[in-house]
Amino acid sequence: MICPFCQHSNSRVLESRSAEESASIRRRRECLKCVRRFTTYERIEFVPLTVIKRSGRRDPFDRSKVLRGVTIAVEKSTVTANQVEILVDDVEAELQQKAGREVTSTEIGEMVLKRLKVLNEVAYVRFASVYRKFTGIADFVEELQQFNPTELDRRKLEELLRS
Repeated sequence: MICPFCQHSNSRVLESRSAEESASIRRRRECLKCVRRFTTYERIEFVPLTVIKRSGRRDPFDRSKVLRGVTIAVEKSTVTANQVEILVDDVEAELQQKAGREVTSTEIGEMVLKRLKVLNEVAYVRFASVYRKFTGIADFVEELQQFNPTELDRRKLEELLRS
């Protein structure tokens, strides 16, 4: 870290503590040349992501859109608001870890589906029906077959679909 007083490039950290409700780290430093003390703040920098839509249009990533879609999918289920927040945080963190700054809406949808499949099967199917634009019952059946149901579950599913 460069000293703001003498521009020397080496300093030592005297103290570190959490600041801004754990959004940053406050560090007290001492310049190794002029021995003056100064404070620095270290924050996580989130590089903006661009989402490439199916139409080819490019939009900035909007966490609230993912949150809204998942919230609708889990409506009237046992999934808690905290679980939804964690799911969306997890998707956003994975996106931030990607090397590129552009991501397709398809990639985001698949990330959400992967997590919903584990969290709640009904929410998974609800999200998939909108995300994958289901047009009929055949689309639902095809999606449900990916859950590898046991033979007993398969019979129940077939009975349900017949009625």
